Amino acid sequence: QLQLVESGGGLVQAGGSLRLSCTSSRLRISTYAMGWFRQAPGKEREFVTYITSWSGGSTYYADSVKGRFTISRDNTKNTVYLQMNSLKPEDTAVYYCAATGDSPRVVPATYDYWGQGTQVTVSS
Repeated sequence: QLQLVESGGGLVQAGGSLRLSCTSSRLRISTYAMGWFRQAPGKEREFVTYITSWSGGSTYYADSVKGRFTISRDNTKNTVYLQMNSLKPEDTAVYYCAATGDSPRVVPATYDYWGQGTQVTVSS
């Protein structure tokens, strides 16, 4: 079900940065593990990162984005962020935010709620 809203996508040059945001008017994000996924045309939806709902916010990243992307949350703003640095053309995709009340996983089908996605395009 569509319960989340992503924002912050756009067009950047390779090596540039973007920060994506994810929020909800219906879900209390602090009670969910939150994940980011991305999907390029003609490809499967791909796991990017997640952050747990537990105190301290344990995180996990796909190898393709380690050292470049950072997920964080601000519970007072009911928002999760994805800071993307050193962007590469292969990062071009629609980025989706997702929430799960269960333990976070890297498989999209295990998440309960999604957003519409925000387009990120990285030019070479």
